Amino acid sequence: MGASVIGNLDSQVWNMLGITPKTVEQKILVTGVTGQLGYDVCRELKRRNITYIGASSADFDITIKEKTRTFIKQYNPTAIIHCSAYTAVDKAEDEPEKCFSVNEGGTRNIAEVCKELDCKMIYISTDYVFPGTGEQPYKVEDQTAPQNTYGKSKLAGEEAVKQLLEKYFIVRISWVFGENGNNFVKTMLRIGKDKEEINVVGDQVGSPTYTADLAPLLCDMIMSDRYGVYHATNEGFCSWTEFAEGIFKNAGYKTKVNHITTEEYTTKAVRPKNSRMSKLELEENGFKKLPAWQDAVRRFVKTINL
Repeated sequence: MGASVIGNLDSQVWNMLGITPKTVEQKILVTGVTGQLGYDVCRELKRRNITYIGASSADFDITIKEKTRTFIKQYNPTAIIHCSAYTAVDKAEDEPEKCFSVNEGGTRNIAEVCKELDCKMIYISTDYVFPGTGEQPYKVEDQTAPQNTYGKSKLAGEEAVKQLLEKYFIVRISWVFGENGNNFVKTMLRIGKDKEEINVVGDQVGSPTYTADLAPLLCDMIMSDRYGVYHATNEGFCSWTEFAEGIFKNAGYKTKVNHITTEEYTTKAVRPKNSRMSKLELEENGFKKLPAWQDAVRRFVKTINL
């Protein structure tokens, strides 16, 4: 089945003991299994011995409604953690239709099947749904106003989920890094190894999100009924320059980081200067906040070998 991964089953244990569990056995479908977050979510579900299947685009194309419906109904999950997305932020400016077909259309296709099966859904969104101005952390209920195509497509995905479902979690994250895939941390480690100094944007502030820390939270959410919109990143704020400095410090690099402005580093897509997000809803609903971003970077750098 392409890149599908089947998780451990615990029903045999119950049968051997002659016990019928009082709760319905969970069957989780994780999209985007080949990506950073999908990979770690599947690993966490396996660790918890929760039945799951991880699927990639090789298994079904989420932009094709009937293929999406057929695949999901065949597995008949109790919940879907939707990690698959179009994430090429700058490229999206050149191919907005493709970006929207995945992030809005694909998400809508999945949500429609969730509605049909009455199953829960987690949709991964982004800080880019906000305008990116000011210095205060954005609250869940603050006005959205995405400034680039990627952000607009992810917000459209949010709206599709809200329109179709009641049993949903929308989780906004930012500055993602993990073991399985390319990211800022890996790029800095590669570049910093051979360069004495580099230029990094210093006037964009936000929070990194380590997928190995986020995955347990998503698994906690999907096993609950505390539905709603959440912000979930590692704790603390930093600029991209401070992020890079933290990476080099943990790697033992002496690379100097020069602070430059957003205007000095031209990109096709507009990047927000303020990506700070409040995690108040996590506390209010009894979910554990993620560790500090500095601690996440320290642990991540130790685990990878570039």
